[in-house]
Amino acid sequence: MKNLALFGLLSAMFTLPILAQENKKLQDIKSIKDMCGCYEIKFKYTETFAPEIDYEKHHDYAAAALEWAQLIEDKDDKLSIQHILVVNDTMVVKHWRQDWEYENQNVFYYDKDNTWKFKKLPPEEVKGQWTQKVFQVDDSPRYSGSATWVHVDGKHYWESKTNAPLPRREYSKRKDYNVMLRGNRQEITEYGWVHEQDNDKVIREDGKEDVLLAQEKGYNIYTKVADEKCKLAQDWWKSNHEFWGKVRKSWDKVYDREGELTLSKAVDGQPLFMHFYPLEKGKAKTQDINEIIQKFVTDKSVIDVQGK
Repeated sequence: MKNLALFGLLSAMFTLPILAQENKKLQDIKSIKDMCGCYEIKFKYTETFAPEIDYEKHHDYAAAALEWAQLIEDKDDKLSIQHILVVNDTMVVKHWRQDWEYENQNVFYYDKDNTWKFKKLPPEEVKGQWTQKVFQVDDSPRYSGSATWVHVDGKHYWESKTNAPLPRREYSKRKDYNVMLRGNRQEITEYGWVHEQDNDKVIREDGKEDVLLAQEKGYNIYTKVADEKCKLAQDWWKSNHEFWGKVRKSWDKVYDREGELTLSKAVDGQPLFMHFYPLEKGKAKTQDINEIIQKFVTDKSVIDVQGK
């Protein structure tokens, strides 16, 4: 009997932590999926601090939008959400994408000048964590960060700090800084979710220490509304998801690397997303998509980005 009791105790000691980890992961997955659906969004940003007293604070930024967040990949260790804007109830714009990968070791970090550094993290560093990878409207890289989802006192949130390119609201207007050190917190709420940001606007140059230009506070407030309000976006995705699936697979070949990836900002006078419009309309083949992406990839030294 004593041997049986000891065996039962030992079994419980090994089983309970595994069950706790599995239950925690299920909570994480639920929180990520809770970001899907139709949302009315309010964007609010204000600069809060600058170390130089003669810095002239830029105007606050505020905007609103209607957005559909579509779950496009649902695996045990990976979830992918495509965001699609609905403009004036008549026009659809493919927006950003966020991929969530569990205990993922392969990450990319923005450096500067449209260059990202790809690296592999040790498994112990990402244990229990989720990597959030954020992609541009053309599925090129934007930023990524790895952290643990927290579920405590009725709160459900994930937060990290990582380097990123300038946000779309500023990249064509500002030349006084070149890197945004983004503090991202995504919290699930009763009404939807909030993307809270504490951002550093940084000047980065080779061989020099980063210089802080200014800091800002941001809130993207997602309020859940009936899915029917985003029907236009849902129908658009049904018509175009196959094309963008090919685009993602083409990019996956580019991302299969260690080292740096540098992308041209424009080819033939146009950014990448502009090249995709006629391809999307014509339901282009994978080969045509690969050819366009390759025109923008300027650093091929680490791996043959045509794929293995």
